[in-house]
Amino acid sequence: MASAKKTILSESLSISKLADLLDANFVAAVEKIYQSKGRLVVTGIGKSAIIAQKMVASFNSTGTPSLFLHAAEAIHGDLGMLQKDDVVICISKSGNSPEIKVLVPLLKRFDNILIAITGNMSSFLAQGSDIVLNTTVDSESCPNNLAPTNSTTAQLVMGDALAVCLMEMRDFKAEDFAVYHPGGALGKKLLLRVKDMLENSLKPIVAPDAPIKKVIFEISEKRLGVTAVVENNKVIGIITDGDIRRMLNERDSFAEVTAQDIMTKNPKTTTSEAMVIDAFHMMENFKITQLIVVDDSEFKGVLHLHDILKEGII
Repeated sequence: MASAKKTILSESLSISKLADLLDANFVAAVEKIYQSKGRLVVTGIGKSAIIAQKMVASFNSTGTPSLFLHAAEAIHGDLGMLQKDDVVICISKSGNSPEIKVLVPLLKRFDNILIAITGNMSSFLAQGSDIVLNTTVDSESCPNNLAPTNSTTAQLVMGDALAVCLMEMRDFKAEDFAVYHPGGALGKKLLLRVKDMLENSLKPIVAPDAPIKKVIFEISEKRLGVTAVVENNKVIGIITDGDIRRMLNERDSFAEVTAQDIMTKNPKTTTSEAMVIDAFHMMENFKITQLIVVDDSEFKGVLHLHDILKEGII
């Protein structure tokens, strides 16, 4: 526990010091990436290469087209993926590894803007770059001060700072985020609309004067535990299986009962264009399990809580 706490505090201190290391170079880096007509290429070696891959994933998912270039593979053919308008970020704590020393002159030969993220401001990488982002740390949290820990965390945070700034400059909203995350619960929360979950074949509907037998049959056949009561193409009420049970408990005779006798008037509704997640919150607020879907007074169907849960949105 003591070792874990020491590590966490050591890394958090290194991150907090990054704020004091920021200068005009950071602004210049963001502007160059934002103004670029090409892509953002992120490269590194060793642990820094792993950080580079995470940065690329973050940039791509937030509107900055990016790709990862392994520094070692770059000098063995992968440099061919680099285009003239691309901006390059090169990550290296020391800035003096053999691969970096070979790669930097090659990158400069193509006249690409080179942004260094390094912890050594006098390194070969720093001296050969157009813009330098300082991620110097006092030490690693490793007891031998060898294993990249604080330094790679600092690199990661610097990459996040770049990504967030670029998001804000692009006015990147939740709707934009959804375009790049269509799969899984996140994508469904941001993209799935009520109309995407409606089945035309499951559209329970009865007239106000429908006998109770017809109401029960409609609820049972459509398997949604509910039916809408519609008059002149307008929803005037809703009957749930709970309403049927209460009727059976409260009445000795129900042969003459019709839909309008037991329906709940002015039911809660949503529209087919509404987001499913918003419809779910509405169900939560009113403690109900179904919502009638209506567009311009036209009954479109029923959205059931169980269907939302099946989608894995919640």
